[in-house]
Amino acid sequence: MSPPPPPLGRGRRRAAQAFDEALDDADLVTARAALAQGRWQQIRSLLAQTGDDWDRRGHRITVLAGESYSAAWAREWLLAEPESADASVLLALAEVRRVLRGKGKQARAREACQNAVARTPADPTPWLGLLMLECATGSDMDVVRHFEAVRGRYADHHHAHHLMVARLAARRTDAGPDPLHEVYDFANWAAEQAPADSPLAILPVIAHAERYRVLAAAGYEPVDPAASGHWAGRRARQVMKAAFDWWLEWELEGHPRRLIDLNFLAHAKFCEGRGAEAAALFHRIGRYATPAPWSYPDRDPHTAFAAARAGALGTA
Repeated sequence: MSPPPPPLGRGRRRAAQAFDEALDDADLVTARAALAQGRWQQIRSLLAQTGDDWDRRGHRITVLAGESYSAAWAREWLLAEPESADASVLLALAEVRRVLRGKGKQARAREACQNAVARTPADPTPWLGLLMLECATGSDMDVVRHFEAVRGRYADHHHAHHLMVARLAARRTDAGPDPLHEVYDFANWAAEQAPADSPLAILPVIAHAERYRVLAAAGYEPVDPAASGHWAGRRARQVMKAAFDWWLEWELEGHPRRLIDLNFLAHAKFCEGRGAEAAALFHRIGRYATPAPWSYPDRDPHTAFAAARAGALGTA
């Protein structure tokens, strides 16, 4: 028996929501709408076209997996095509995201991920699912093991590196604003290891924001990032300048998760007080705001993004 479609009001609620994980991927948005009605054949075509563009594949499957109906339709797909690796990976990530929403069982999610690994050994996406799970619930040892499994299949995996930065940023909170914290070392190392045109060049900015999130939540930094000295130190200024210079040279219009990086970089430039540079980034972002880092720490991201954007564009 096929799973029921989502409630009729779902589409209207989505339109009213400013944040969409799909970002500017129009093909993904179309396929997601089809999946909502049980037309998984469009997902099959989308993933076949994506091929081994691992960052894009990971982005698309993670977004699709976040929908409440995805696990049910992935099982329906597997009933129709038992050998489908794509259906297996979608089910795995859907089970992981159910766990992260507090709805699913970890054992079931891990089993689904391992099944997907067996069907498509070269694909880092099932390992990305396991990494997402371990970053939320697992030990440091398991987190590192699964990160290395992703990296062994695709060394520059964007989402996996972001997950690692967020996890490392939460370590040693009691060290306070330590400029030698391990998250900075990791981000710098990853940026240096990556090719010159890799968006991992922005990773030190991500690390700076993620560490601020942790420090502000613990009371070591003000809750208003623009009022925090975290963005004004010599190290911070060097990181922001290097990342902005990289963006001016490469920009990478085609990367599926570039708008996440642009939001982090615009946030950093605004907090640094570089309004003109932030304005250039806000123009590129357009309507594709992301919850992080505007929600750091525990702020309303809609309000924070709108205020920063208005402030930056007013200085340009």
